[in-house]
Amino acid sequence: MKIGVISDTHGLLRPEVAPALAGVERILHLGDVGKISILTELEKIAPVTAIRGNVDRDGTCSEQIGRASCRERV
Repeated sequence: MKIGVISDTHGLLRPEVAPALAGVERILHLGDVGKISILTELEKIAPVTAIRGNVDRDGTCSEQIGRASCRERV
C-alpha cells in the first residue's frame, strides 16, 4: 500500500500537493490542518486519516477531527 503523508498545512493546500500524492491509497495528515476544507480536498485523492495538531484545538477542525486527537475520514 502506498501512503501519502502531509502535515502543517495551516489552512493552505499548495498546488504541488495533488501531483505529489497522486496514486496513494491512503493519506495521513499529521496535524495542524487549519481548515476542514483541506481534508475535503485531500479526500478527492484518497481516504484521509487526520490527527489534530495544536492549531486544530478550536473551531471547525476541532469539531471534525474530535477530542480523541485522531479522526478517520473515508
